[in-house]
Amino acid sequence: MLSRTIRTQGSFLRRSQLTITRSFSVTFNMQNAQKRSPTGIVLMNMGGPSKVEETYDFLYQLFADNDLIPISAKYQKTIAKYIAKFRTPKIEKQYREIGGGSPIRKWSEYQATEVCKILDKTCPETAPHKPYVAFRYAKPLTAETYKQMLKDGVKKAVAFSQYPHFSYSTTGSSINELWRQIKALDSERSISWSVIDRWPTNEGLIKAFSENITKKLQEFPQPVRDKVVLLFSAHSLPMDVVNTGDAYPAEVAATVYNIMQKLKFKNPYRLVWQSQVGPKPWLGAQTAEIAEFLGPKVDGLMFIPIAFTSDHIETLHEIDLGVIGESEYKDKFKRCESLNGNQTFIEGMADLVKSHLQSNQLYSNQLPLDFALGKSNDPVKDLSLVFGNHEST
Repeated sequence: MLSRTIRTQGSFLRRSQLTITRSFSVTFNMQNAQKRSPTGIVLMNMGGPSKVEETYDFLYQLFADNDLIPISAKYQKTIAKYIAKFRTPKIEKQYREIGGGSPIRKWSEYQATEVCKILDKTCPETAPHKPYVAFRYAKPLTAETYKQMLKDGVKKAVAFSQYPHFSYSTTGSSINELWRQIKALDSERSISWSVIDRWPTNEGLIKAFSENITKKLQEFPQPVRDKVVLLFSAHSLPMDVVNTGDAYPAEVAATVYNIMQKLKFKNPYRLVWQSQVGPKPWLGAQTAEIAEFLGPKVDGLMFIPIAFTSDHIETLHEIDLGVIGESEYKDKFKRCESLNGNQTFIEGMADLVKSHLQSNQLYSNQLPLDFALGKSNDPVKDLSLVFGNHEST
């Protein structure tokens, strides 16, 4: 009886000590986190005008970007002003028709905040994590975000591209702009940067898309569900960009294949391309043309906006109101929900950032080749100048 009592008391003491140790560890980590400067998690994207009246500025910034539209620097700003002025009335009308502005900022800020909440729990060694959004063509622009980070005392930051698939014209442009702002605003290099420059096969990304597709398929009549054609639609690229060896088409295809693999290739599918503008050749086949061709031949068709991490004008207007809304086969057409606030997706993003932080990798092994092949009037000459700790230099 006495020995049993002693064993019971000993077991109780060990459990108590373990609880105290764990509590002390959590408290110690929290106290340490409070003393540390925040780690900035910066979601980088093209952005969109949150208000209709911001449309001209957005279009001007976009057409003035030499990484996106590589023309003579001497004429680019003049041409950008002309094109922006010409296109603004039409694009303003489109933004009014989807509710008065782009939802990209709303969703990006939500995603960044939720990712940081998860990271504070799962990655305490780099806590606290502070969310930021840096857009290339709309508020908050990269310069505005950088100034705020300096005010907040950020010493370490991850540039997290919200283009899961690398293109020099998108992620490359964001990196070039980051370098320009480092030189302009942070010559002392108080912030040490790294970048997540691509993540086409991220587990959370693949799983979230697969879940959304499976859910949307339930809206089709049961007898035709397995026959519904899945059209994965991504923003197209001009063929002169593709022909430089840009990684984008292959990485988009990798995402599509991984999703179909998860869905066990149950439905027929194709990767198609949208948002072509201007007379020169673009990557095809075009989303709208394939949809109209298949319309009379299929029992159902689903559009999956595969290259976007949230809703914006290309999903809400181009697909919903244009491709679907104007089609005589609209009763057969549905669009898969965008990722937006999908919890599976956000957890996947957080896991990706955690792995990146713990790896101490500054950028992917592919990025130097991307920049060697990319064409621009003002590129980063050496990625090691942008990323890493330069505080003592």
